[in-house]
Amino acid sequence: MEGLVSRVRRRGEQIRQFILTNVEEHPRDVVALTSQEFGITRQAINKHMQRLVEQKAIVVKGSTKNRNYYLHPLVEWMQKYQLANKLEEDVVWDSDIKSLMVDLPDNVKDIWIYGFTEMLNNAIDHSSGTTVTVQLEKTAVDTQIIIHDDGEGIFKKIQRALQLHDERHAVLELAKGKLTTDPDRHSGQGIFFTSRMFDEFAILSGSVYFSHEFNKAEDWICERDGFQSGTTVFMKLNNNTSRTSKQVFDSFSSGDDYAFTKTVVPVRLAQYGDERLVSRSQAKRLLAGVDKFRVVVFDFSGVEAIGQAFADEVFRVFKKQHPEIQIMSINASKDVAQMISRAESVDT
Repeated sequence: MEGLVSRVRRRGEQIRQFILTNVEEHPRDVVALTSQEFGITRQAINKHMQRLVEQKAIVVKGSTKNRNYYLHPLVEWMQKYQLANKLEEDVVWDSDIKSLMVDLPDNVKDIWIYGFTEMLNNAIDHSSGTTVTVQLEKTAVDTQIIIHDDGEGIFKKIQRALQLHDERHAVLELAKGKLTTDPDRHSGQGIFFTSRMFDEFAILSGSVYFSHEFNKAEDWICERDGFQSGTTVFMKLNNNTSRTSKQVFDSFSSGDDYAFTKTVVPVRLAQYGDERLVSRSQAKRLLAGVDKFRVVVFDFSGVEAIGQAFADEVFRVFKKQHPEIQIMSINASKDVAQMISRAESVDT
């Protein structure tokens, strides 16, 4: 009898965990989804929903026919800081954020310490703003932090400092991983590694929106109709992820050398709008700064085709000029792979 009770309890916990894990993506049909997953009636699932509501793990909104479920915020916190007051990111973490993360596993706290302090430091050192606002929301499943400053805007500043074509080019440079407008004080690695550690990471500035999701190969760059002053950084992480910051650092290092030696370049970010990647100038835009790495992986996700001149500049000319760099390509379509192969075979 004891074993039966234990199995029933364990199954109930599995059902409720499934609900919590999927409710954000399925606020309207999470009951039907759970019913299908576990092969039990909606009435049975509704009992679990009610229990989660009573436990304040989820909230329900709307009438019976239009009922939606959402994760209940266990913590909602916001604070505005004056940048003129010699703000220090580690002090903010210790005094305001640390206590809100106290119940999280050590590996999760380590990721938050790295990401939060790196992103707040960027606002302090580079935004040229007057204030920075930090918002934190924590649920039973995950935690998210938003950092917004009222400064010049990160993409605009990079564009101006490096004399780039436009703000979208600044996003491409950030995605490579060693971009900095202040090399004496910053390595340029903070944004890159932060974007790779979190489940969801995004930067919104001006009319440009950049995002990266941990389980997705692609980085995304979008242009918005509206204009957002300053810079907003969004970070989200599951409270019980097994990921560690060391795993992320190691994935971009070579063997026993823990220097930042490898980059994965999202080629799609080099194309603006509907343009095709055909010219040497586009290739040079893609290649800017990658000579800082030992291993360069060009990710062609979302790129249907490339031109002969583009392929030649990347896979023959640049490769010949930098024999010390290992150059690779991934996620190339058949047409792209053929063009790369053609360029590589010219000198053989």
